[in-house]
Amino acid sequence: MFPDDAAAEQWFIRVRWPQGPQCPHCGAGSRRVQSGAKHKTMPFRCRACRKRFSVRSGTVMQHSNLGCQVWAMAIYLFMTSLKSVSSMKLHRDPNIAQNSAWHLSHRIRAALCQGGPGFAGPLEVDETYLGGKRRNKPNAVRKQLTGRGPVGKTAVVGAQDRATKQVAAKAVPATDKQTLQGFLKDHADRQARVYTDAASASETLPFEHESVKHSVSEYVRGQAHTNGVESFWSMLKRGYYGTFHKLSPKHLDRYAQEFAGRHNLRDQDIIDMPGAVVLGRDGKRLEYEDLTGDNGLDSGARG
Repeated sequence: MFPDDAAAEQWFIRVRWPQGPQCPHCGAGSRRVQSGAKHKTMPFRCRACRKRFSVRSGTVMQHSNLGCQVWAMAIYLFMTSLKSVSSMKLHRDPNIAQNSAWHLSHRIRAALCQGGPGFAGPLEVDETYLGGKRRNKPNAVRKQLTGRGPVGKTAVVGAQDRATKQVAAKAVPATDKQTLQGFLKDHADRQARVYTDAASASETLPFEHESVKHSVSEYVRGQAHTNGVESFWSMLKRGYYGTFHKLSPKHLDRYAQEFAGRHNLRDQDIIDMPGAVVLGRDGKRLEYEDLTGDNGLDSGARG
């Protein structure tokens, strides 16, 4: 499908604009577009606002020096690799610089961040923690970690709709009631029935709610369990241990949303999955400085 950059570029154009090129600069999205303009990088020109643009304009591909063939190959690898793709593999396969491959991979993750679906339920909600084991850390670090359990790790909260099997995930700074309830309000319908474990943060949820007590080896009671979302955690951790080996808290949210986005597209045909990523690029930008700056848990995608 992508023997060269020109073929890959035409594929991006067909997927993004199935009814013909549309200006990304005009608020109304003008279709009064002149095609085939004699410009090295901007083959389209809007007759309304008179600005030039390309299929990359207004997407995570904007200002990228990588060819469309590399982008198409990378998107395909991302969508067909259940445990994701390391920047070293993206560096070796298309033969590009490793820092370019790292930036490329995070741009694709930004395109996979689709926002919060409105789950009608029943809904399973759980949290997990990612980070190195304390016994493997240097002595200087271990001395700073006081307490038990997930000390020194970063929390990720997730939800799965049992009816649609769709998943939402988000890296969070804490797993208190305010954070958990805020996540649920963003992703669940008010009438949804929610199933959780017996964590104290899930008490007094403003939803019809039932929980199981893992502390006393209770994992299923009737319809109450969190096995579905825990299966998603298993895949996320396989990527963590087997592909990346380390995920920094700064970028963890983007990784979590990558796995959620790929999970939500898994029932589509392989040829349709990269197209869904292309459609998710619009209105998103992720510059290299955003990745290397001190942005905390910010997902890095910006309008």
